Amino acid sequence: MLQANDLEVRVGARLLLAPVSFQVADGDKIGVVGRNGAGKTTTMRILAGESLPSGGVVRRSGRIGYLPQDPRESDLSITARSRIISARNIESLMTRMSRATDDISRTSGAEREKALAAYDRAEAAFVAAGGYGAEAEAARIASNLGLPDRVLAQPLHELSGGQRRRVELARILFSNADTLLLDEPTNHLDTDSITWLRDFLASYAGGVMMISHSTELLDETVTKVFHLDANRATLDVYSMGWKLYLAQRQADEKRRRRERLNAERKAAQLLAQSERLHAKATKATAAQNMARRAERLLAGTETERTQDRVAAISFPDPAPCGRTPLMAEGLSKAYGSLEVFTDVDLAIDKGSRVVVLGLNGAGKTTLLRLLYGAEKPDTGEVLPGHGLKLGYFAQEHDMLDMDATVLENMQAAAPQLNETDARAVLGAFLFTGDDDHKPARVLSGGEKTRLALATLVVSAANVLLLDEPTNNLDPASREQVLGAIRAYKGAMVLVTHDEGAVQALSPDRVLLLPDGDEDLWNEDYAELVALA
Repeated sequence: MLQANDLEVRVGARLLLAPVSFQVADGDKIGVVGRNGAGKTTTMRILAGESLPSGGVVRRSGRIGYLPQDPRESDLSITARSRIISARNIESLMTRMSRATDDISRTSGAEREKALAAYDRAEAAFVAAGGYGAEAEAARIASNLGLPDRVLAQPLHELSGGQRRRVELARILFSNADTLLLDEPTNHLDTDSITWLRDFLASYAGGVMMISHSTELLDETVTKVFHLDANRATLDVYSMGWKLYLAQRQADEKRRRRERLNAERKAAQLLAQSERLHAKATKATAAQNMARRAERLLAGTETERTQDRVAAISFPDPAPCGRTPLMAEGLSKAYGSLEVFTDVDLAIDKGSRVVVLGLNGAGKTTLLRLLYGAEKPDTGEVLPGHGLKLGYFAQEHDMLDMDATVLENMQAAAPQLNETDARAVLGAFLFTGDDDHKPARVLSGGEKTRLALATLVVSAANVLLLDEPTNNLDPASREQVLGAIRAYKGAMVLVTHDEGAVQALSPDRVLLLPDGDEDLWNEDYAELVALA
């Protein structure tokens, strides 16, 4: 059970959520929706205990399983399997049992009885945590999320960002938490994994509260919808499934519009009468009363919901370059004993459009990092052509300086811009006022995506490397990115699970990993996009 009483959320002086009370009970499946920047991630952090509210109280009973949008595990030396199993404290219980066993073997009398009792307590806790079947259960969950045994045996530092996020999701689902708080759980998941997750959440006995832009996941799982209205700083609660919510919200907007129009019409009549009466000295009090009635009438109706602002997302005009601005020959990469791909060749011609496909873990993100120079290949080399200007959108936003502010990140990406011009670009991406001074680490996933895209606008890049650019975006912002992809005149290499992004790209070639096979694009490959 999780309960919020008079919860108020602010970022600086900006009110994101006016005081509101609600609870998440066993069996609740709640979808949290709203535009990027409405405060969904900030509110979720507060509910999880990661941040403090501006006002009100959050009460938690039972265990909370929280998947943040950008999970960052500090100890990257442990294996993926150990990270998942640590959610139930299995390994520490095994250590207690082992220590008690040693004490039993070397003691006698009262000390031995004490050691036997300690072993019994540790084993009881171990069994309650599913200890004897824990590894098999963890492996089953991980496998369904696209993490085979060979990946579970790898240290976290040898895994891609997408794999580490799936490890964190597997850990949360394995934890047996009473309440799950999930922020964009479908990021980096293929179609089969999303289908499995949907079924898992639908049958989960505890409460689930999740932020997701996947309408398919919401449609199949949620029984309630919490809509954060960024314009009114309110939380609208709909105790119904996704499709009914969409219909009800549309009906609510029509009702608000109708009530407001009626109130404005009546208020106009009262004000007109007030003006006529005001001309007569003997009627001044009546005129004032009518004016006050008009004010109360308007104050008693909700204003029509203001249309959500959407970032005006575009990509830069590409700088002039040679015929083949980017080439790679014989690229190979392995992490420890895990070979990612070998002997990959690639030539990116001026204005060409290439989509990279492959199963999770095939090395798609790794390839883009090698092309950009964020990592070095084990063998082979990346060859820049005449006039090459690279722009890179990283799915984990690791090109952003998380300790720097929004404005400082923009100025670092475009040192030629003065502060006024940098703020103007940020304003087009909906960063206004105090937003420019926020550290990047406190931004939501959608806001980080917008900031990363903003840094590309001023890059004059003629080759864009885009890694899941539509992740974390609300539908309206996603459409802006798709439009930017369509309109871009330079060369583009795209990694995505989003079929709409591939359609917008209209690729001329496809690169298949880990084998490195290259082919002309045809619609038969479209079926692989969501699976890859």
